[in-house]
Amino acid sequence: MTDFLQLFFSGLATGSIYGLAALGFTLLWQASGTINFAQGEFVMLPAFMMLGFISLGAPMAVSFVLTVLLAVLVLGWLFKRGVVDPLLKYGMMPIVVATIGLSIAMRNGVRAGYSAEAHPFPSLFADKLYNIAGVTITLQDIGTFALALIIVMGTQAFLAKTVTGRAMQAVAQNTESASVLGINVPRMIFYTFAINAVLAVAAALLVTPTYLAKFDMGEGLGTKAFFAAIIGGFNNSRGALLGGLIVGVAENLASAYISPAYKDAVALIIFMLVILFKPQGLLGKKEERKV
Repeated sequence: MTDFLQLFFSGLATGSIYGLAALGFTLLWQASGTINFAQGEFVMLPAFMMLGFISLGAPMAVSFVLTVLLAVLVLGWLFKRGVVDPLLKYGMMPIVVATIGLSIAMRNGVRAGYSAEAHPFPSLFADKLYNIAGVTITLQDIGTFALALIIVMGTQAFLAKTVTGRAMQAVAQNTESASVLGINVPRMIFYTFAINAVLAVAAALLVTPTYLAKFDMGEGLGTKAFFAAIIGGFNNSRGALLGGLIVGVAENLASAYISPAYKDAVALIIFMLVILFKPQGLLGKKEERKV
């Protein structure tokens, strides 16, 4: 039982990172009908941005703020204007192909321009262990799960409780009606891309100390985040976290009790089962979009 709990709590920390990355999928889909298959690289790139600022002597807090600003510009505004806006009018498939190509270009660009090696990354949390009823939990795991939960719940509260958040949701449901009501549709959509960029920086801050800064770190993360978003519900922010936790815990248990070879396969299996029996996801709802 102790081993099971150890694997379970460790999986929660990993799953919360998947959930945070999956939240980007759900936000972009809700606001603009966009699926970004470079989402994993959107986490990888800020990690190297922060490392760059740190190497120049900037403190962690300053590096984080500078990375957020740069990410909003590059992963928010530039991505929207340069990739999504020109292609969205042609349908979803060009966006899918373009973001897959973008993910490959980002990985190869970092590999060629920075390094192919894995780089250590400073952690927000001290290297401290807690032993609770025979289960060893690191402060890194506790902090990662807690921060991810706060960020996801905060995002959900922002969307549900604020005027701007409700306007963003109105745009997602019916852009024509939202425009008639006086909502600045392009601005609301940009806000979503900007929030996604900030979430990517937060995910990089949490995941990189454990997995190191590597040019290909986003490849697996993006896939798991996409599965998590589908499992939880592609149109539900809390579903993104739930899906991430399910994937994180399931792959830990599968690796320990079946075989490490099944660690990556278990997310795919759960994804397929959800698609077959509950296509809208565990917390998702059927939706009708009007543009």
